[in-house]
Amino acid sequence: MDAAALNNPRVKKLLEEERTKAIANQLVAKLTDACWDKCITGSIGSSFSRSEVSCLSNCAKRYAELKMLTMQKFTSGR
Repeated sequence: MDAAALNNPRVKKLLEEERTKAIANQLVAKLTDACWDKCITGSIGSSFSRSEVSCLSNCAKRYAELKMLTMQKFTSGR
């Protein structure tokens, strides 16, 4: 891609959208790794147990809250 294409607003928007998608995919992968080992204790079946569902939900919420808090701290310069 040449320098002129990188200055094109449509190309910039597309690149930013792809970057956002990549960050979201990384977040999902990290969340899956972090929460799966912690919450899935039984053998894999056709559905999760009630306690596994609750654990996964709580883990995902805590992970997302921590990620947002970390991002806010870094962007505020503290």
